Amino acid sequence: MKWLTTITLLFCGLLFSSSNPASERKKESAMVSFLTEYLDIKYKEHRFETYLYVAAKKQRLYLISGNEVIRSFPVSTARKGIGQKSGSFQTPVGLHKVREKVGDTVPVLGIIREKVFTGSVANINNKPQAGSGDVITTRVMHLDGLESGVNKGGDCDSYNRGIMIHGTPDEGLIGRPASHGCVRMKNQDIIELFDLIPAGTYVVILNN
Repeated sequence: MKWLTTITLLFCGLLFSSSNPASERKKESAMVSFLTEYLDIKYKEHRFETYLYVAAKKQRLYLISGNEVIRSFPVSTARKGIGQKSGSFQTPVGLHKVREKVGDTVPVLGIIREKVFTGSVANINNKPQAGSGDVITTRVMHLDGLESGVNKGGDCDSYNRGIMIHGTPDEGLIGRPASHGCVRMKNQDIIELFDLIPAGTYVVILNN
C-alpha cells in the first residue's frame, strides 16, 4: 500500500538524516514515551501502531509510527481555544479517527466545499493575519470522535461539527491558533500527510 511504503521510506530517511539533531530526537522520544503510556492506560482497547498526535499548545501535528516520530508539521488549531461544544468554534480534544479523505485529485489551493472541489483556486496569504475567512483548500480529512459524551454524540459530536484536518490559503497564520475549530495545515504539508495515512487512522488531540 502506498501510504505504508512511504512511511517506511521516511523512517529509514530519519535514521540517517543529519537534519534531525540528537537533542530534538531526545525530546521527541520523551514525548512518544509519554504518549504511549497515556494511550495504553486511557484507550487500552485500541492499538496505536500508526497515529496522528495534535499538540494544541505547541501548534504541531506529529505522525507517529512504531513509537517513532516519522514527520511533524506546524498547524493552526482554533483561535478560540479548546472545546467540544457545537457552535463554540473550538478544537475538540480526545481520540478521533480519520473517517473520510477528500480531494486526492484537487490542485494545490483548490477550494473544497461540502466535500466537492468547486473548480476555483484560492490565492495564498502569507501575511500573519486572516485573509480568506475559513476557506478549505487542497485536501480534507474528516474526523470522527470516538469518545461518547466527549467528542461523539449530542452537541459535542466532532463529525457533525465538521471538524477536519485541511489545507488553508492563510499559510501566514500556521503555527498559531487561528482556525474556526479545525486543524489547518499548509497546502504542501496536507498533500504529504494525506498520502501517508489511510482512512481509519487514529488522531489524538491534546491541549499540550
